[in-house]
Amino acid sequence: MFEAMIDPTARVGTTTSAGVRAVRPARLRGLTVGLLANTKKNAEAFLDAVGELLTHEYGVTGVVRRKKLNIAQPAPAEMAGELVESCDVVVVGVGDCGSCSASAIADGLVFEAAGLPAVVICSEAFTATADAMAALKGEPGYGYVRTPHPVAPLGPEEVQERARTALPELVGILTAASGTAGSSGASGASGASGSTAAA
Repeated sequence: MFEAMIDPTARVGTTTSAGVRAVRPARLRGLTVGLLANTKKNAEAFLDAVGELLTHEYGVTGVVRRKKLNIAQPAPAEMAGELVESCDVVVVGVGDCGSCSASAIADGLVFEAAGLPAVVICSEAFTATADAMAALKGEPGYGYVRTPHPVAPLGPEEVQERARTALPELVGILTAASGTAGSSGASGASGASGSTAAA
């Protein structure tokens, strides 16, 4: 029996300033993308599929993969620093539970504050937790990609399709001039061909 409930949005020493969203690149061609996965099942497979699509369809030329081992905590400072130093943009995910969705948003905002454009992928079942973390960090309305819940039990082909469905919104958030693309959700988008001309 649990003796206490832990609020995954309550983190000491991880607050960020309001208005920290990084300036977006005009396009992804020729850039290096970071993929920050957590230990949730299919998180790495989902982000690997995103990385492949960004490479083949949007002209990304480098992919840096990292995995944090604690889904309820933001990425270690050293790991985050590596991605900031070596990447032009970063994709974070997959938030497929309450605590990992909150920490994924926290990660995204850490990167934004460091000047690295970020997009976070969260399961649509946990948008309340993700939104609460964004508000806690002074960024209410922070745009992220919503994907249908759950992600963990998907098969390889389903993961690939889910990544392809999320791609247009993901690219839009990473390349929007204002960095304020909405979180209307990939679940409502149809599979797209991902024309390289768009980014």
